[in-house]
Amino acid sequence: MDERIAKHAKVLVNYSLALKPGEKFFMEGSIAVLPLIRAVYLEALKAGALVQVLIDDPTLGEMHLKHGNDEQLGYLPESVMVVAKTADAFLSIWGSTNTRNLSNVPPENLKKSAEGRSELTKVFFERMGKGEMRWCGTLFPTEAEAQEASMSLSEYEDFVYTACHLDSDDPVAEWKKIHDRQQKYVDFLNAKKHLRIVSKDTDIEMSIEGRKWINSDGHANFPSGEVFTGPVEDTVNGHIRFSFPGIFQGREIEDIRLTFEDGKVVKAEASKGRDLLEKLLEIKGARYVGEVAMGTNYNITKFTKNMLFDEKIGGTVHLALGRAFPETGGKNESDIHWDMLCDMRDGGEIYADSELIYKDGKFLI
Repeated sequence: MDERIAKHAKVLVNYSLALKPGEKFFMEGSIAVLPLIRAVYLEALKAGALVQVLIDDPTLGEMHLKHGNDEQLGYLPESVMVVAKTADAFLSIWGSTNTRNLSNVPPENLKKSAEGRSELTKVFFERMGKGEMRWCGTLFPTEAEAQEASMSLSEYEDFVYTACHLDSDDPVAEWKKIHDRQQKYVDFLNAKKHLRIVSKDTDIEMSIEGRKWINSDGHANFPSGEVFTGPVEDTVNGHIRFSFPGIFQGREIEDIRLTFEDGKVVKAEASKGRDLLEKLLEIKGARYVGEVAMGTNYNITKFTKNMLFDEKIGGTVHLALGRAFPETGGKNESDIHWDMLCDMRDGGEIYADSELIYKDGKFLI
């Protein structure tokens, strides 16, 4: 085993999820990520957790989305809800053999499938927000993800493990340093009421009064490196042009431009994938912003078409359409939470209560 895989597993079990003896721990991933599943399984047993694993074949998901009828697309097995309602900790390990296997799925089917998971999504977010369940999402580097990022596998492995600080002697110590640095931003922003983001073809503002900023420090996402909150739902106004493609279940939507009035998307444009964009906006709550965030992981410098990494790029901001995180005070409910990314490294500015606090991709605090 690559020693970095073993280190990855140890950090996930002992830092990100902090598993304790007797806790119910559920882990899911595709057959492509088996090396990390095995490593995490071993560490979870050492921690004394009660482990359940779901290993998925992505081809089955493709068949379901392409050939399922309306009832089948909306069906949610009872066993899935039991896990969502009872697990103490949940780990999603991403990685595939083909990142484009859903490219030809009709947008309407993607919409119906997302809507069918509505109750699951609600339970998941509510339990996380109340601290009843800890969740972490991470990625195991595969050939498919490497190709998507235009890298060789060895280059992509180095990229992933560097972004996770797993190349350091003590990754946990590195993440604790990140926590301390980001906490300064969080404490500052928690005292502010208004936010304005200005960049190329972008000028958007919103109220953040009464909302809580979250320090994302490698617990809920691994890697992480961002600070985020949920804006007051009906206060988002202005326009934004996303610098990179929006990725939804492996489908790309290019050059997305959104205009907001009183919190709601009133105009949506895209140079490619507009039909999917419009279909996604039909989902309940998808026209409202559930999250605004600043990426702070400066070990991630390149867009790789994987939002686990891309939304953390140091010097970027992102908005998520759809469901808000309850722990921020956000109230928007939706069947999706879809992040899209805006580059701030060349002239971008952020103002809090009319004070310039961020310029050219870095906090001035």
